[in-house]
Amino acid sequence: MSEKDKNIVCHKCNETITKRVITALGKTWHPEHFLCRHCDKQIEDATFNIQDGEPVCSDCFVERYTSTCAACKKPILERTICAMGENWHESCFVCDGACKKPLSNRPFYERDGKAYCKQDYEDMFAVRCAKCEKPITDSAIVAMNAKWHRDCFRCNRCENPITSQTFTIEGDKPVCPACTC
Repeated sequence: MSEKDKNIVCHKCNETITKRVITALGKTWHPEHFLCRHCDKQIEDATFNIQDGEPVCSDCFVERYTSTCAACKKPILERTICAMGENWHESCFVCDGACKKPLSNRPFYERDGKAYCKQDYEDMFAVRCAKCEKPITDSAIVAMNAKWHRDCFRCNRCENPITSQTFTIEGDKPVCPACTC
């Protein structure tokens, strides 16, 4: 044995290593001393995880250092999406509406703990205009116990928008002051 080999010392037991050596994390170990910092099981895999400069076996890494996906309930080992107080796989964070499109790089709306894209949210939950029945997504006119798009609240006779505070009702339809004279 050369003089150089005599100086190889195990990080765990501080004994000289004379046979097989594991070199990792800038340290050397006897193979039987290359252990997980949590469960003390020997790490035999070529790949392992590191926490605070110490080796961690795959099982302990999953158990202690990964989040569980809110959708599939499996550990998240890659990019994590944090939304609505939960963690998600990027591929699991999708619209809960009809489209099921990924939401990781786009704005979304939340209702009852579920995420929706803008289109599905509006289709499912937005208030509908009393005239055109399309979703109202900005300000609305409230009149006649209903909500209307500003452009849809028109006189039933002349079809001009009703912009005044007063109007009359003929047959459940609004009529502007100019047409009631």
